[in-house]
Amino acid sequence: MSGVLSEPGAPQRQLPYSVRFEWGLDGARAVVPGADLAVVVDVLSFTTCVSVAVDRGAVVFPYPLRDAGTSEFAAHHRASLAGPRGSEGLSLSPVSLRAAPVLERVVLPSPNGSTISHELAGSARQVVAVSLRNAAATADWVHATLPHGAVIAVIAAGEKWGNGSLRPALEDELGAGAFIAGLAAAGRHNFSPEAAAAAAAFDAAEPHLAAVLRGCSSGRELIDAGYADDVVMAAELDAGSAIALVQDGAYRGVLAAS
Repeated sequence: MSGVLSEPGAPQRQLPYSVRFEWGLDGARAVVPGADLAVVVDVLSFTTCVSVAVDRGAVVFPYPLRDAGTSEFAAHHRASLAGPRGSEGLSLSPVSLRAAPVLERVVLPSPNGSTISHELAGSARQVVAVSLRNAAATADWVHATLPHGAVIAVIAAGEKWGNGSLRPALEDELGAGAFIAGLAAAGRHNFSPEAAAAAAAFDAAEPHLAAVLRGCSSGRELIDAGYADDVVMAAELDAGSAIALVQDGAYRGVLAAS
């Protein structure tokens, strides 16, 4: 097929499947409308940062890339403003969030996962942030709280090429797949082929997950830049217990019902 679809139809929205999987902000705009839950996945590193923060009881405000209004936004919400990775203090590095002596309210800008989260926070019915750390806990929470047949739209954030186009990122497919595989265990959902493929990718990678994250493009980029510990933390499968749920515009931690 050629050309650009101005409005997604039923095939692009992955109707009538109850669990859908797409990439990036445009993908979110296609499959999230009408969904009961939007799931944002940005493993290296926004949603890993969110998982680490909410496990510590912190509140995370998503925001697009830093601009003239970012400091004002942080001040309005009485929150600390995280810098880019490598900044002194809080940054888009899960290591910085784990190491912070005090972590209460933080604005965490990023071009991918945080940007998507910021838009969905104002439009989707419910939004959660999923990483490899909290994929299983979030799937358990879905089983406990959402009704049978609920529509779940899973969005892998991906990365950007230099021209701004989407670069699908393996780590985000695996994070999405870990969550989708958790849903599949209950046998209650109708999965799109895209969602089923993400779960299959995770199943294939799980036995050597840490090595896959170290060897993928994004992992190698971070390791080469001196952030190998960020990749290690991102591979902490099921280490997080808190579900990162948007409430009042920010991610806050809730625990899965037992």
